[in-house]
Amino acid sequence: MSTMRTYLAVGIGLLLLAGCGGGSKALKGGQLKETIELNENAGEWIEAMGMGAADPNLPTLMQRRATSRNAAVVDAQYQLAGKIKGVQVVGGITVQKAIETDSKIQTSVDAMVKGAEVVKLEYDKEDGCVATLRIHKKIVEKELGIKIK
Repeated sequence: MSTMRTYLAVGIGLLLLAGCGGGSKALKGGQLKETIELNENAGEWIEAMGMGAADPNLPTLMQRRATSRNAAVVDAQYQLAGKIKGVQVVGGITVQKAIETDSKIQTSVDAMVKGAEVVKLEYDKEDGCVATLRIHKKIVEKELGIKIK
């Protein structure tokens, strides 16, 4: 086996191991679970999970997974934006109420959501994708100039 093939095999093995770490909140045996337990606002992070379906008529696995990934990330971004807007800030209001008085906050929320960290991508047997995104609460506080309760 050539050195290049060895590196490629090791790299693929490491990627597979990394993708399997920590268990899945959404999938079991390649199928979507009936019940998905979420603990998305615990600790220092705000997390959101999104789902995307693959077009079964696409000819390759790569195309099906790319489209389901993109759809899942967009769905997770939408969910994350909603969570950020619902965050209670010191003073008793939500970020959504703050947006109503200062439109620049909406622009900041949109930028933060687009830059959120993709924590996990999981594919089911039908090439659908579940994406988990997160953003640190300190980033939200800094970007919006607020203090989260």
